[in-house]
Amino acid sequence: LQKELLKYKQEARNLQGIKDALQQRLIQQDASLLQLKQELLRANMDKEELHNQNVDLQRKVEERNRLLAEYKKELGQKDRHLQQHQTKLDEMLRQLSEASYQQVDLERELEHKEALLAHCMKREAEE
Repeated sequence: LQKELLKYKQEARNLQGIKDALQQRLIQQDASLLQLKQELLRANMDKEELHNQNVDLQRKVEERNRLLAEYKKELGQKDRHLQQHQTKLDEMLRQLSEASYQQVDLERELEHKEALLAHCMKREAEE
C-alpha cells in the first residue's frame, strides 16, 4: 500500500506539474490573445480613420472637379465672347480701313478741287 501510495503521490505531483505548466501556458496564451485583440482594435481604428480620410478626400476631389467643370464652362463662355468681340473688332477695323481709304480719296478730291478753284480764281484775276 505504501508503494502504491508513493506511486499515486508521484503521479499526483506529475499531474500537478503538468496542470501548473498548462495553467502557465494558458495565462501566456490569454496575454497573447489580449495583445492581439488590442492590436486588432488599433488596426480597426486606423482602418476607420483611413476610411474617413478617404471619404473626405473623395468629397474634396468631387468638389474640385465640380469647380473645374464650372471654370471650364465659364472659360468656354469667355472664349465665345472673346471670339464675338474679335469678330466685331475685325469688322470695325475693316470699316475703319475703308473709311481711311475714302478719307484719302476725299482729301485728294478736295485738293484737286482747291487746285481748280485756285486756278479759276487766278484766271479770273488775270481777266
